Amino acid sequence: MKTTESILAFTAKPKSALYAYTSMCGTCQVAGKMLDVVEAMNTGVPLERININFHEQIARDFQIESVPCLLLFEQGVLKKKIYAFQSVPYIYEEMRSL
Repeated sequence: MKTTESILAFTAKPKSALYAYTSMCGTCQVAGKMLDVVEAMNTGVPLERININFHEQIARDFQIESVPCLLLFEQGVLKKKIYAFQSVPYIYEEMRSL
């Protein structure tokens, strides 16, 4: 994802998940690995990842308070923000419940 417009177009899909991280965040790296596992489990929810350092407007638009942050969208509407990546099963169930 390169532009704010392309990110917003992605989030306008029937269901989508946007993972916001920063490259120097150790917790973000762990959360990213958890998302790798969730993606392999095929939730049916497309997932994109963005380095929030390069997308300040997205951080403002969705009021991202910290990273890592998983934003869950339905029909372009933000349904949930997840900051605590408790476990792979937790993330999987949250994504599947969209």
